Amino acid sequence: MQAIPPWGHAAIILATFFAIAVGAKYVVDAAAAIAQRMGVSQLVIGLTVVAFGTSAPEFGVTLVAAFEGRDSISVGNIVGSNIFNLGFILGGAALFRAIPTDRILVWRDSTTLIGATALLFLFTAFDLYLGVLDGALLFAALGAYLTVVWKARKDGFEPTDPDDEMEEVEELPGGNSRLTEPLFLLVGFCLVGLASHFLIESASQLALHFGVSEWVIAVTVVAAGTSVPELATVLAGVARGHMALSAGNVIGSDIFNVLGVLGLAGMIQPMALAPEARMSLLALSGMVLVVALTMRTGWRVSRFEGAVLLVLALIRWVMDFASRSG
Repeated sequence: MQAIPPWGHAAIILATFFAIAVGAKYVVDAAAAIAQRMGVSQLVIGLTVVAFGTSAPEFGVTLVAAFEGRDSISVGNIVGSNIFNLGFILGGAALFRAIPTDRILVWRDSTTLIGATALLFLFTAFDLYLGVLDGALLFAALGAYLTVVWKARKDGFEPTDPDDEMEEVEELPGGNSRLTEPLFLLVGFCLVGLASHFLIESASQLALHFGVSEWVIAVTVVAAGTSVPELATVLAGVARGHMALSAGNVIGSDIFNVLGVLGLAGMIQPMALAPEARMSLLALSGMVLVVALTMRTGWRVSRFEGAVLLVLALIRWVMDFASRSG
């Protein structure tokens, strides 16, 4: 891919964004259809299939990059994706209309995200390394979180909102059947994996051409691409007036990215971080705290607060590119 001009790599990156979005949608729809056929409840599907589906691009890029020795892209993708989700997606959605929150989202879910981000910072900011034990602890924390969520719903401690129910699974091209469902699940995974490979290669070449580090490209361009499913989910909620789902979708996805994606990836392939990772980790930690605060004030994310989140994310992008590290 060395002979491809910069504009060619930019075109490849845009194409991979589309392929990743299509692949993630196939994964969600096919897996949800299989789960329904097996009699799995809507709640379990929402907590597992949808969470994994929207994080499939992050997982694909993170794991492929780790195996290819691109550790900066591997970890930077998750850090940047979470900043993108909180700043651009949640903040942008709040600009259209204030996003209501509740005590459970604030005290349980946002606190979990704060804890997950703090763990990631403690594990990586000092030695710039994510090891097998670090990954195992992150992944175990995800299991504990899902157990708490499941028990709360099962015991009736968490209120049930009609808007909180997962919508009917969309029919796959060719119809849902025992043959088409596994086929589209496989196609979805292959699309995400293949697109992730080309996204990583083109992003690395662009970084080399413009004189920025792979970490900077990972926390900006690559992160934006892997956040496409989260963006689509939130935009769909906004379009349908389900504003209360937006914050939950973003917070849940970010929790899964840190604990699930980085946890599993760290167990499979230990990764070293670039020195500039420390500033990005600090930025993510600050963004998480600001989001938790905005969700608590008035039990909503107001339009003004959404604008603040959006500006903070933009400032971080400008600082990343201005550094021109590496």
